[in-house]
Amino acid sequence: MRTNFRSEQLSDPHMREAEHALRTCVHCGFCTATCPTYVLLGDERDSPRGRIMLMQQMLESGAPPNAETVLHLDRCLSCLGCRTACPSGVDYAALIDQSRAHIERTYRRPLRERMFRNFIVFVLTRPALFAFLSSAARLFGPVVGHLPGQLGSMTRKALRTYRTKPLSSPASSAEHKGQERSADQPQRIVLLPGCVQRALAPEIDAAATRVLARQGKHIESLRETGCCGALAFHLGKAAVAKQQARAIIRACEAAEKQRPVDAVFIAASGCAAFLKDYGQLFAGDPEWKSRAESFAGKSRDFVELVSPAESPSAEAATSPVIAFHPPCSLQHGQRILGRGETLLRAAGFRLAAIPDAHLCCGSAGSYSLLQPDIAERLRAKKLNDIKSTGATAIVSDNIGCLSHLSGELPVMHIAELLDTL
Repeated sequence: MRTNFRSEQLSDPHMREAEHALRTCVHCGFCTATCPTYVLLGDERDSPRGRIMLMQQMLESGAPPNAETVLHLDRCLSCLGCRTACPSGVDYAALIDQSRAHIERTYRRPLRERMFRNFIVFVLTRPALFAFLSSAARLFGPVVGHLPGQLGSMTRKALRTYRTKPLSSPASSAEHKGQERSADQPQRIVLLPGCVQRALAPEIDAAATRVLARQGKHIESLRETGCCGALAFHLGKAAVAKQQARAIIRACEAAEKQRPVDAVFIAASGCAAFLKDYGQLFAGDPEWKSRAESFAGKSRDFVELVSPAESPSAEAATSPVIAFHPPCSLQHGQRILGRGETLLRAAGFRLAAIPDAHLCCGSAGSYSLLQPDIAERLRAKKLNDIKSTGATAIVSDNIGCLSHLSGELPVMHIAELLDTL
């Protein structure tokens, strides 16, 4: 594509990246078949190719977008399935992130929208408050859940139980066999508890810690840290995201001064993907860019840190057939393909192949709260695809996907399932 940006616009490194992504696109259309909203709605403006045209017009002009442009860009899940499918290597993430920041700066949303978006960032990034309001929603849900719009949808979502009956109980240290490893100097790994997962399912971190500890890795939780910034960033609130990211980096640097840190991880693939992009977040910031890149270089997803079992477990082989749902943030964001399935098969679990596994389930961070109708339709499709395989439980690597898909089949984080062996 030909572009027409002004030189002063391209002095911004984020805009330069967006402009490069636009010039890389050849409008071949390979991305359309991998875009959940285009597959669902059939509107070219809700495809990556159509959105790229809208973003180019908006960013080149530098003017506030119109309501139609905002509507179609808001409908984007940022699942990045298009980036995986693109033969030209278009960095769609650079485009949609820059566009959302531009919308946040220049477009005045209706008051109710602004209040709801600010409410999401304020509540979801405060674990204690979020846990309290989630409990209240379950208490008053039978009444509030009948309300129309986003509030009613948010309440109905809270009523869905994240955890259902587990496939089996966690193995105690005494029961566990096979993968304990002694190490004179075990790997030191820093765990970030995050925000939403800390409120909804703290047992995931406990399971991840046990699994990694059995493989000779020393896990330390930085409980004083909070949100990684992903939630605010994907709502266009870059300044808030940077503030939260700086707090994370400072805490990890303080831990590093005590003793070298081998890796940093968070047991939610959506957050892990954002941690790895900290260097890009601080592009153009001479003070923080190198510190962010150093941090990002040590960031890992949980499935990257776990070693496959040396031999299958007899208990796993007799467990029900399960479906591993690979989050978009794992397969398209971090581009880690097949690792979760490899770990589960090595442990002896029987896996069902999910049709259209590359398509998003509709969770996408705050998307399921902001676009509940589309999110629920995508959820229904994903659940139907999973049920068609005969799987009796869903395993994934991201709290957003697990909470979104819960309510019909048992759901578990991959760390919890590996912890049962």
